[in-house]
Amino acid sequence: MLRIDPESPDPPFAQLRAQILAGVGDGSLAPGDRLPTVRALAGELGLAANTVARAYRELEADGVLEGRGRSGTFVRSTVTAGRAASAAASGRAAAERYAETVRSLGLDPQEALALVRRALDA
Repeated sequence: MLRIDPESPDPPFAQLRAQILAGVGDGSLAPGDRLPTVRALAGELGLAANTVARAYRELEADGVLEGRGRSGTFVRSTVTAGRAASAAASGRAAAERYAETVRSLGLDPQEALALVRRALDA
């Protein structure tokens, strides 16, 4: 399910973070789902363990994931704070996908922001 694009301008931890956020946002990762261990996912993706750990830590800080010690890392249960964090996380994931698209199209960042402002005002 998770993959790293070596051609992407985004660092691997950001790619991983965005993919997990997208999974939470689209429901393919549900509350209570257990994620692979840091070492297992790092090995599977060919990354350093610290890279995966950073993505997990940032998602824990955002309230999307929950570390349970030796039990593993899980998608946080849906609670009021969790819903707000999930909405924010989904928004961040959408913004990251938009930024990636804008870069691939060669649009100027100011032009891209103007497009977003017009869309939000519509």
